[in-house]
Amino acid sequence: MATHVSKMARREAFEGYLFILPWILGYILFRFGPLLASLYLSLTNYDGSGLPKFVGFENYQYLFTQDPRIIDSIRATFQFVGGFLPLSLVIGLTIAILMNQKVRGILTFRGIYYLPAVTTGVAVSLLWLFVFNKQFGVLNAILSWFGIAKIGWLVDQNWVMVSFILMALWGVGGTMIVYLAGLQAIPTELTESATIDGANTIQRFFHITLPLLTPTILFNLVTGLIGAFQTFETSYIMTSGGPNYRTFFFGLNIYLTSFRSLQFGYASTIAWILFILIASLTLFVMSTSRRWVYYAGEK
Repeated sequence: MATHVSKMARREAFEGYLFILPWILGYILFRFGPLLASLYLSLTNYDGSGLPKFVGFENYQYLFTQDPRIIDSIRATFQFVGGFLPLSLVIGLTIAILMNQKVRGILTFRGIYYLPAVTTGVAVSLLWLFVFNKQFGVLNAILSWFGIAKIGWLVDQNWVMVSFILMALWGVGGTMIVYLAGLQAIPTELTESATIDGANTIQRFFHITLPLLTPTILFNLVTGLIGAFQTFETSYIMTSGGPNYRTFFFGLNIYLTSFRSLQFGYASTIAWILFILIASLTLFVMSTSRRWVYYAGEK
C-alpha cells in the first residue's frame, strides 16, 4: 500500500513539474539567464560589438570613486521614493476607506479612481507635460485664479521633484484597490461587536481596522518601494534627467549609459547597484514586519 501511494505521489509530482515546465523554461531564458548575463557584463567593458573585455571590479571601483552622476541618481531616486511612497500609502488607504462605503454608484467611483493606474507611462507623461507647462499649463492657469505667479514645474530644480511626486500620486488607484480588498476581508463581526461595546469610529479604526490591515500595508509598502526605485519613463520623456540632474533616476542613468553611451558593461554595474539597494531595503522592511504586522491566524 505504501509503495502504491509513493508511486502515485511521484507521478503527481512529475505531472505537476511537467505542467509548470513552460514557466520554468521562460523564467530561465528571460529572467534568470539575463540576470546572470548582466552580472558577468558588469565585470567587463562592452560596447555592443565584438566580445566583452573582462576588467574585474574596475567598473565598481569607478562607480564608487569617480562617477559624478551616481550621486545624482542616488539623490534623485531617494528623494522621489521618500516623498512618494509615504503619501501613496496614506492617500491610497484614505481613498480605499471612502470607496468601501455602501452608497449608490460606488462601483463607478472605484473605476474612476482606479483608471489612472492602468494607463501607460508614456500617455501619462504626455498628459502631465501639458498640465505642468509653465506658459500654457492647466495647473498654472488654475493657480493664477488665486493670484499665484507661474511656476516652472519641470524647469525649476526646486519644483521638479514635487511635480514628479504629484504626477505619481495620480496613479494611486492600484494601491487603493489592494487596500480595498484588505478592508473587505476584515470580518464585520469585529467592528459590530466593538460598536456595541461603545467604540467610536476612530477607536474602531486604530484598534481593529488598522491592525488587521497591516499585512496589506506591508504588501503595498514592499511593492511600492520596488516600483518607485525603478521609475524611468516619466523622467526620460518629460525632463531627460534635468534640470541640473534633479530627476536623473537610476533607471534613466542605466538607459542613457547603455543605449546612448554604449557602455553596456558599466550600465550593468549600475543596474546591479540598484538591485542591491532594492533587495537590501526590501529585506530590511521584511525583517521589521514581525514587530508591526499582525496576522489573524497566528497565535
